[in-house]
Amino acid sequence: MKIIGNGSILTLNKKNEFIPDGALLIEDGIIKGIGKTEELRNKYPDAEFIDAEHRLVMPGFLNAHMHLYSTFARGMSLKGKAPKTFKEILEKLWWKLDKNLTTKEEIYYSAVVPLIEGIKSGTTGIIDHHASFGLIDGSLDILEKAAKDIGVRSVLCYETSDRWGKALRDASIRENVRYISRVKKNAREYGETLTSATFGMHASLTLSDETLEKSKREADDLGVGFHIHVAEGIEDVEDALKKSGKRVVERLNDFGILGDKTLAIHCIHVNEKEINILRDTNTMIVHNPESNMNNAVGVAPIMEFFKKNILTGIGTDGYTPSMFESAKVSYILPKLHYRDPRVGGKETEEMLFKNNSKIFAKFFDRPVGVIEKGAYADIILLDYFPPTPFNESNAFYHFIFGMRENMVNTVMVNGRIVMKDHKMRGIDEKEIMAKSREVAKKFWEKMENE
Repeated sequence: MKIIGNGSILTLNKKNEFIPDGALLIEDGIIKGIGKTEELRNKYPDAEFIDAEHRLVMPGFLNAHMHLYSTFARGMSLKGKAPKTFKEILEKLWWKLDKNLTTKEEIYYSAVVPLIEGIKSGTTGIIDHHASFGLIDGSLDILEKAAKDIGVRSVLCYETSDRWGKALRDASIRENVRYISRVKKNAREYGETLTSATFGMHASLTLSDETLEKSKREADDLGVGFHIHVAEGIEDVEDALKKSGKRVVERLNDFGILGDKTLAIHCIHVNEKEINILRDTNTMIVHNPESNMNNAVGVAPIMEFFKKNILTGIGTDGYTPSMFESAKVSYILPKLHYRDPRVGGKETEEMLFKNNSKIFAKFFDRPVGVIEKGAYADIILLDYFPPTPFNESNAFYHFIFGMRENMVNTVMVNGRIVMKDHKMRGIDEKEIMAKSREVAKKFWEKMENE
């Protein structure tokens, strides 16, 4: 039993309570009580006391769409002309990279590095979308090990795709089925609480009708939805029209891919009819502003999503492990895009502080991303001592204009402290980074010799 006290607690719960000089009682990875520091310490005198020293205490950030496997692309040069279209970016970089991920070491270290960086920037939970077509079988177990070694809550899946042929397509479907089945069994038999799973698919442009039908059949048997890129580039729309005479959302809906358990990532090139389908099917959307800007694919119509009351969260798409970065760009981008300084704030606040929590609630049996009784104890302490009045109504704007990721002091996930006073616990960070460089160097040589 632990008490985190002497902190300013931003709960982000339904009442949006802010508690100066607050304290949390934590037991077995769960928040069991919230109150004033003196009150809880008197009531539970034998509990271990963690002094927040007047820091800001709040739920850890959640990343609703991540590609951990993208790490080894950092600093890597591409042969020949730089890709000038989104399809060329996929073909010359990402598909080539994921086909060359062939060893457990490569998958592990490409995952463990951004997981560490995520913790250091206050991210306690991720929904990852994995691809390693050079090593499919068991790849999700490797990711799970990395996440547990660092102490990150995770929702994992494998990116089903036809792009490397039917044999690897079938292997990717089997990996989703195997891993989802194992996670469900572990939750049922052993009370696993840190890991969940869903069914991964790449995007309409690399998915045949046969693959959509097979994936839907398997997912229905497992009782899960999908994690899929939707209309990220205009190429996805053009391909869907060519295959079916329908746009991406319409095509996916015809195969039953959409629904209240499905994450539709990006949704940039969607029209009003498609937005209405997403709304009517209760499909969740995840916005990834930095990645979209980097790939020059366009700006997602998030204002329209909110007008239609579509549950829209925010992720990083492998561009960064930092939700600080993603949210701050999300705040600014609509102002430029719509040429209206009034937009973007409320929407980004809801995505980061509310909707990501609602999305994670689809995958875990207790609340995540909020401070309330019964929620998982995924908590961060920040070295933020506000220079102006701070309360529940202006906390988001303190986040945008005052908070920085290097202020994340202490991180707790599932009741376990994984970083204290800016230092990771239970791992040798320098040793991991050195090993990662060694593995990445060999990986680059393999890419160059292909």
